Formats: sequence, structure tokens, C-alpha cells
Amino acid sequence: MANSPQAKKRARQNEARFAVNKARRSRIRTFLRKVEEAIATGDKEAATAALRAAQPELMRGVTKGVFHKNTAARKMSRLTSRVKALG
Repeated sequence: MANSPQAKKRARQNEARFAVNKARRSRIRTFLRKVEEAIATGDKEAATAALRAAQPELMRGVTKGVFHKNTAARKMSRLTSRVKALG
């Protein structure tokens, strides 16, 4: 348990940051799920639109430190190839 004032403050900061990151991660997953659902229905237009909406969200997660850059790149690459294959 945190005893010093500094450790108590860090614990408070960690809780606040965890809540923000959790919300951000959830928002990104929602955007990715919309792309997945559009791919599952086979609608290329909807999938492309959902992918365009998901890309900035994913990159924002990178800049905010929620995801690693390579993780986001990998997810985008795989989704893009799946959307292209719908043709």
C-alpha cells in the first residue's frame, strides 16, 4: 500500500490514466468491430467507409500511448487486405 504522499499521488494518477486509456481502447475496439461486421456482411462500401473511420482512431491510440505503433500498423494492414479481398 502507498505510504508516502508521492506514492499516494501516483496511485491516484494511475487510476485516472487507467480509466482514460480503458475508454480510449474501448472506443477503438468499437470502430474495429464495425469494420469486422461490414466485412462479415460482404458489403465492400460499408467496409471501406468503416475502415476510413477506424484508421484515425487507431492512430490516435498510438499517439496517446494506448497501442504500440507496430500493433496499429498490423491491424490496419490486415483489415485493409481483407476489405480489398471483398471485391
